[in-house]
Amino acid sequence: MVAVKVAGAAAVVKSEPMTTSQIDTIAAIATPPGAGGIGIIRISGERALPVLREIFVSASSAAPFSESHKLYYGHIREEGRLLDEVLAVFMAGPHSYTAEDVAEIQCHGSSLVLENVLEAVLCHEVRLAEPGEFTRRAFLNGRIDLTRAEAVVELLTARTKKGVDLAEEQLSGALYKALEPIRQSLLYARAHVEVAIDFPEEDVEIIDHDILLKQLEKEVQTPLGRLLGRAGQGRIYREGISMVIAGLPNVGKSSLLNAMLNEERALVAAIPGTTRDSIEEVVDIGGVPVRIVDTAGIHESAEEVEEMGILRAKCLLNQADLVLFVVDASCGLRPEDLALYDVVQQKPVLAVVNKSDLVPVPPDLSSLPGLRGSVVISAKQQQGLEELRDAIYAEITGGENMWEEAGCTPNLRHKVSLERAVTACDRIMETLEAGLTFDLIAVDLQDCLGALGDIVGETTTEDVLDVVFAEFCLGK
Repeated sequence: MVAVKVAGAAAVVKSEPMTTSQIDTIAAIATPPGAGGIGIIRISGERALPVLREIFVSASSAAPFSESHKLYYGHIREEGRLLDEVLAVFMAGPHSYTAEDVAEIQCHGSSLVLENVLEAVLCHEVRLAEPGEFTRRAFLNGRIDLTRAEAVVELLTARTKKGVDLAEEQLSGALYKALEPIRQSLLYARAHVEVAIDFPEEDVEIIDHDILLKQLEKEVQTPLGRLLGRAGQGRIYREGISMVIAGLPNVGKSSLLNAMLNEERALVAAIPGTTRDSIEEVVDIGGVPVRIVDTAGIHESAEEVEEMGILRAKCLLNQADLVLFVVDASCGLRPEDLALYDVVQQKPVLAVVNKSDLVPVPPDLSSLPGLRGSVVISAKQQQGLEELRDAIYAEITGGENMWEEAGCTPNLRHKVSLERAVTACDRIMETLEAGLTFDLIAVDLQDCLGALGDIVGETTTEDVLDVVFAEFCLGK
């Protein structure tokens, strides 16, 4: 296990020399698979410029790549064979994505063309990059901290606009900037504690316990608690929630799904049991990606295929974060509805009274035990849907405007380290209040600093980096 230390944008300091894999020149297709107007091949490492000069033939008489960060027009050729008409750019390190020498070739977006050009690149002492290796090098070379590296994959996988905004904030260093004042306060406290330890014979009190206690409470304990509290918000915006639509056959579950998606995603018919299997789609509700699942109507059935759908529906109910319990307003609350409610009420439940356009007064469901609320709608007439969205969002967020401070929301890895930092800070406060030895305070101060260092990647291990970059796609 190799410990890696990265200090801000400084050079990398490691406990062991860089491995061969870390100094190889690497290349990969950096655009998504499939046909498109443009496809990009990225090369990073000391051979980026020599390889480009070996396979690129300029269309003009000017010497190509005499200037960094300038596009050149020409052709890619390998052993005299024309592979594609391209634009190419060389970006000299450290002013590049990886802080190494980087070359990018903009080809036509055919997957076959891109593969041919990539093969030509790999023939010149270049190896295929691993998923996330370009961003990993950017981190190891000190261009970005680990929170910014993680924000890259969050940006690529964001499913709502607010999810993109959250990732962009993280990419700009929001969490790093939030942690830095906390870290500076801890460093200040540690410096004074170490002086007190080194000069115990001094008659003058070097540290005023009360002042240090108040300072750490204001500048460390309170902001750490706020950051830890935001971790749950970040999880919701990044991962979303699972919401299952449940109800008897023909109450309008599929119509509700179609109405929320604003498209005809599910088949709708007056015949009960139209939906035999689950249908899943992601819908944006207040910036939260909600995986909405339409299930088969749950009832006693002798028909084999429909019974399989009902079993799957019950399984999905067990996994749901929220259940929309749909009732047909024209039928009222039937004994079968009550029996189904007994099944679903183990989860957070919002009741949806559908087909309100068919009755003058919809049934009142407020007497149902444990119900979080109810909304009256007509999926067919597109009525009450905005109120339903508001109710769902309120249930997800607890009625709070989570987005106000969502700019720096820690992920699960950050949360674990923040919990360690908070625990160490609590020990510091207890030690100061008890007037115990400075040696104990010094140990806990270092533990707290170490936990924050793990978040930004100031000090971490190869194993942790492997986990962080495992989610990246090839070429990023």
